[in-house]
Amino acid sequence: MNSDDLALFAAVVHAGSISRAAIEKGMDQSTVSRRVSMLESEVGGRLFHRSGRGVTLTERGQQLMVYAQTISSTLETAMRAMQKETGTGPARLHIGAQPTIARMTFGRLYHAFRTRYPNTRIRFIEGLASQLLSGLNDGEIDLLLLYRPEHAGALPYDPLLHEGIWLITPPDFTLPVANSVPLSQLADIPLILPSTHHGIRLMAETAAARHGFSLKLALECDGSTTMTKQLVMDGCGCTILPLAAVIDDVNAGRLKTYRLTEPGISRCVALLMGKTPRDASETWQINQIIRHTVTELVQNRLWPDTELDAALHSGPLPVTPPAT
Repeated sequence: MNSDDLALFAAVVHAGSISRAAIEKGMDQSTVSRRVSMLESEVGGRLFHRSGRGVTLTERGQQLMVYAQTISSTLETAMRAMQKETGTGPARLHIGAQPTIARMTFGRLYHAFRTRYPNTRIRFIEGLASQLLSGLNDGEIDLLLLYRPEHAGALPYDPLLHEGIWLITPPDFTLPVANSVPLSQLADIPLILPSTHHGIRLMAETAAARHGFSLKLALECDGSTTMTKQLVMDGCGCTILPLAAVIDDVNAGRLKTYRLTEPGISRCVALLMGKTPRDASETWQINQIIRHTVTELVQNRLWPDTELDAALHSGPLPVTPPAT
């Protein structure tokens, strides 16, 4: 048994299945399965309960996971210390985001972080908020870019920008006005929305209740944004999304948009830093790189229908820490 074996074991645990772990690690499923079997032989018992839905830990597996996490933390601490000594930045940087945010930021963030930290291992994770928050709490994700939920609770969100929400319709859908629609008219428009535990559904329900009407639901879809857009194209209903999520389809004539007014609604894109122990200066630099990147996207109008949060309105910030 070595640290690589334990890292692969932990990857299977976090992925919930051998096949998903193989994809994430860029390995053949048979290789991952064989190495797990060899590890089970070494420890003298089963580590996983296997089923058609994936794998779960046995009691022996739970015991081994404690050691795997301890060793992983020790190795990360050692690597951070060595990286700090050589001034090359963090050993790893795992960044998560919801789909539209990921589409708008990941490419530019890669180049920004690669320039500042050429030796850092960068990993991007796209997913739903609940999945990403779980990864942040587990220490698998170092920072998140998320739509701030309607009820943020005690989570320490750092607001970055505000993004308008639009009514998205099939191209042959017609309304009395050409480019906008009062928010209250959503009461008469059949909508395709996620189920109630998803952010944009909660936002829509809250806005409707605040203004004294109920939404007209055509169907619920908990799939990707791409799936929701396809259902709209197929004439199953309309939806509400940020403009950035549909701009290519609108330009191609596959979808139509109407600005929501009286009043408009928007979502706040925010930054959440994880539990990864970091030097204060390094944390400041990472935070400023993200702020600088977001500021450039908004100011150059590369992220449609957005405005910077008040804290960023002064423009791009330096990415080196101030003297102390």
